[in-house]
Amino acid sequence: MMRKYSDKKNVQLKNYYEDRFYHAPKTQKLNLENSVFEQDFLQISQKFKIKKSFIELDFWVIEIEKDDNVALLNELKNLGYSCFTDASAIDFVAQKNGFEVYYQLLNMDKNLRVRIKTFVGIKEKLQSIMSVFKGANWCEREIYDMFGIFIINHANLKRLLMPDDWFGHPFLKTYPLEGDEFAKWYEIDKIFGKEYRQVVGEENRDPGFVDEKDTLNFSRIYHEVSKGEAPIEDKYLQDYQEEDGVAFVKKVKRNQAKILDKRR
Repeated sequence: MMRKYSDKKNVQLKNYYEDRFYHAPKTQKLNLENSVFEQDFLQISQKFKIKKSFIELDFWVIEIEKDDNVALLNELKNLGYSCFTDASAIDFVAQKNGFEVYYQLLNMDKNLRVRIKTFVGIKEKLQSIMSVFKGANWCEREIYDMFGIFIINHANLKRLLMPDDWFGHPFLKTYPLEGDEFAKWYEIDKIFGKEYRQVVGEENRDPGFVDEKDTLNFSRIYHEVSKGEAPIEDKYLQDYQEEDGVAFVKKVKRNQAKILDKRR
């Protein structure tokens, strides 16, 4: 019997519910002609190769070559887009064998926003924009940490969220949502050593698991105690509804409560 097929290129894609009548909405892409961005576009288009340029949800969107990122962002800064707000990436490895990296800037004088997009191949590197916007420091570190995109000329390119010796990059679509074998044993291996795996046991990675005896991180309903105190067995009830009831709201009849075996 063959093993059930699972897409290894995007292990994070799971549809728990599908509405057969639902169609994902598409945003409208508008031309820059006669818009507030037209003059700025004409100025940068004389110096740089612009692959695409349009307005989407009040954002001016520009797609450029990756080697032009520093020079073009510096030009936009001189045009008044002096506030750096964000930078990140999107995994298109399965479709295009690379990543889409984007930067977002704000012109505070004119209340205008621009998004600069570029494509970086899976084995290619990207220039740091810290020479133009120092605020890109941690964003570029996050791009490296989460996607594995190497940033050239960064002042301190190291992991931002994950430990320095972490294996893999969690925002890749090939990275399991619950972590891989390395993630499963990371804390036990670091704190106790691999020889203690059998002693300590496997880490519970079920996000829905609740330890009813944990009084530090979980509130035991009707058995609440102050933080750190021993659990109590006696059950007490709390009624937050007024005695006379509230209009259009029925008072809960606790003695008639029942646990459903399945949803209707």
